[in-house]
Amino acid sequence: MPAAETPAFVGEAPGGDEVPVVGWPFLFEHRLTRLRGGDRSPWWVLVAVLTGLFATGFSITILAVSLPKVAHDLHSSPEDLTWVVTGPLLGLALTMPLFGKIGDMRGHRRVYLFGFALFTIGAAGTAFAWNGPALIAIRTLGSLPGAAIGPASMALIMQAFPESDRVKAMGWWSLVGAGAPVIGLVVGGPVVGALGWRVIFIAQVPLSLMALALAAVVLRETPHRDRATLDLAGATTLAGATVSALLALTIGSRVGYTNPVVLVLVVSAPLLLWWFVRIEGRTTEPLLPLRFFRERNFSASLVAQFCSNFAYMGGFIVTPLLVQSRFGFTVAATSWAMACRPLTFSLSAPGSGYLAAKVGERRAGVTGTALLVASMIVFVLAVVTDTVGLVFAGLALSGLAMGASMPSLITVVANTVAVTDLGVANAAQQMVGQIGTVAGIQLLSTINGGSADAMPFAAAYLVGAVVAGAGVVAAGFISASRRVVPLRVADAA
Repeated sequence: MPAAETPAFVGEAPGGDEVPVVGWPFLFEHRLTRLRGGDRSPWWVLVAVLTGLFATGFSITILAVSLPKVAHDLHSSPEDLTWVVTGPLLGLALTMPLFGKIGDMRGHRRVYLFGFALFTIGAAGTAFAWNGPALIAIRTLGSLPGAAIGPASMALIMQAFPESDRVKAMGWWSLVGAGAPVIGLVVGGPVVGALGWRVIFIAQVPLSLMALALAAVVLRETPHRDRATLDLAGATTLAGATVSALLALTIGSRVGYTNPVVLVLVVSAPLLLWWFVRIEGRTTEPLLPLRFFRERNFSASLVAQFCSNFAYMGGFIVTPLLVQSRFGFTVAATSWAMACRPLTFSLSAPGSGYLAAKVGERRAGVTGTALLVASMIVFVLAVVTDTVGLVFAGLALSGLAMGASMPSLITVVANTVAVTDLGVANAAQQMVGQIGTVAGIQLLSTINGGSADAMPFAAAYLVGAVVAGAGVVAAGFISASRRVVPLRVADAA
């Protein structure tokens, strides 16, 4: 390497000869400058983003399983504190498309760093919540910057990798996304028992700061459209439709779907969605261009993701009730048993990403969704035959199914749109996935009704199998070839 590129000074060897000695602080600064200047592999971008994904994701399950202890500490009830889980889902649905579009307009690095900084503040606030309502408010408000992180981080990865390698990157994304909550549950459970739940969020702050610092160094800004205007009317109506649907599902499962409030929400959701479509069809710079939905790969992938999340998370909420009521598992044993599913998801995803790069995203998507149908059938057989081994087989098969399909289904959407629309496209699929998650959890738990009898469990899993089957059909419509939607002149302006 030329002397001008290698900081060094002259030192004296034991024999008296002069030898060049590397100035390590200068060399570190030199390497850092090269990294910031663009001399980096896309894998550096992936490492930086996955570090942030782990920092934000490992605490998700800890708070959910610690609700009784949290409620006791805050003099609240576990039923009231379920909004600690539901509130963030609503917050994400409310703002995710908006932040995705802002990233397309102003740059995803800027949005990612802004959202991550606010998330870190929210984690610190969670640790010092003084009562139940304060905790719900902090977690819900803290989910808003989380809506900025998700689409921006995925867009940063998609823009760093060529289309042929994106599915590999999404395999590693799924590894961390599914694995971080498992690690948090395994490691955090004993910590919560010994030191309390607040310690988890205190520890999350320095971890988040390290991830934020790494992102600030490694990530560089993405192409964006500074002169574009924000479609606030479209963002408002889409948020209203999404939140109305989620609230209808959540409240309806508790008070009944004939409740007047629930009926108003049920009617409001499609009306607001219809209004959103009209707005998007008229505006020159829509929040979510309707032409995306005319692309078979875009629409088919969204439907497959909705169906997959419906069956996967619906089964995830029903299975703990099954093993406790029919097989006598304790709460601790149930937690360990359920961990095998996201663990299988996490471990299988990277290999599935590399395999999909060879066989194609369509085959991987169809195979994964078909395995999800099979897992629901295995659960039905477990119920009918009272065989606990089949429960574990169903859990492992569900995890393998998602690990096989999700990297491909996510990549298909990204490969369908232009690079300047990756933010809002990624936000759309994450929002659809969340709606599928809430729908599966609420509807399958309603079908089961908390009963310990075999038939309600079997009926819930059969509904999951039917919906997952619709996901197989949708994945089958994905085109084997990759197509990119061309930019219109109005979009590039």
